[in-house]
Amino acid sequence: MTRVLAVAPALPPGKAAPYVTGAYIVFLALVLVYVAIMATRLSATERDLAALRRDVQAREDADEPGTESGVAAEPGRKAEAESGTQPKARREREAERVR
Repeated sequence: MTRVLAVAPALPPGKAAPYVTGAYIVFLALVLVYVAIMATRLSATERDLAALRRDVQAREDADEPGTESGVAAEPGRKAEAESGTQPKARREREAERVR
């Protein structure tokens, strides 16, 4: 019985080519759709990552203890900022600015 299956193909050679070609076309289309979806997701992820990096950089720039509004702070205020003993009103302003 195995010998009969090996000798007799399911379809004659002339009729199988369209099905094989169709299968390859469908497979290629699926691969292209998958690649397009992954490219779209990658670009969205890269945009989100860039936005997060900008937010982190802005927060780090705002939290930098030695400067306030681009002007160097007095030495005493820098020490206050580093030690966490800032006046209450200033801490509240900075907390609201972060929000």
